[in-house]
Amino acid sequence: MIKVVRGNPTPEELAAALAVVRARAAAVATAPSGAAREPDAWADPARLAQRRLPAPGPSAWGRTYWPG
Repeated sequence: MIKVVRGNPTPEELAAALAVVRARAAAVATAPSGAAREPDAWADPARLAQRRLPAPGPSAWGRTYWPG
């Protein structure tokens, strides 16, 4: 059961939201049950360590996040 908690959606907005929910449920239902899901690339910690750290110095801490 889906319940609108806040707001007053139009019939079109409600139909669009339900279509997304149904599509997601159908995708989950057709996925193999024993298959492990691949982790999302944006959540991979290795992508943050792709560049070298700055040389040590008085302002090196500021360049660790904002290279320049």
